[in-house]
Amino acid sequence: MPKINGNEIRPGNVLEHNGGLWAAVKVDHVKPGKGGAFAQVELRNLRNGSKLNERFRSADKVERVRLEQKDQQFLYESDGKLVFMDSETYEQIELDAEILGERRPFLQDGMTITIEYHENEALSATLPQKVTCKVTETEPVVKGQTAANSFKPAVLDNGVRVMIPPFVGEGEAIVVNTETMEYSERA
Repeated sequence: MPKINGNEIRPGNVLEHNGGLWAAVKVDHVKPGKGGAFAQVELRNLRNGSKLNERFRSADKVERVRLEQKDQQFLYESDGKLVFMDSETYEQIELDAEILGERRPFLQDGMTITIEYHENEALSATLPQKVTCKVTETEPVVKGQTAANSFKPAVLDNGVRVMIPPFVGEGEAIVVNTETMEYSERA
């Protein structure tokens, strides 16, 4: 694994530090009036989600870890475990449903997601950026309400609540951005 200097750390880098795997969330380069410059780095543990603030001087060396990304197809869920299949080797793996966090309801049958591995250990899973869902419940349009910047609450077929524009009605399919969990467009 390549070692990098403390001032080369960028947001999104994965580092091996204090015996754990950490993702750099925020990096601030500080040049105090007295003493040497350093990088103030906010780190998030990839295994348990804990956070850590650490200072790295430019002379400090840290291990940069490269994660292997694989596209896997979702098959089914059983007992809180999600079963995925590797699209190349057809190997099946089971992961905890918590790996997706609050984006879990957007996972659909047959969906291909990207899973990041470090030495055969699954660390994170990423859904496609846009997912099509159906509106099951929403309020009727109020006459005279302008379309500009007015949204109404809606419940999707997966149980998630989002704000949608007034022109979208019940039974319509919409595209939801899974990163922001907001309405994107009509399907």
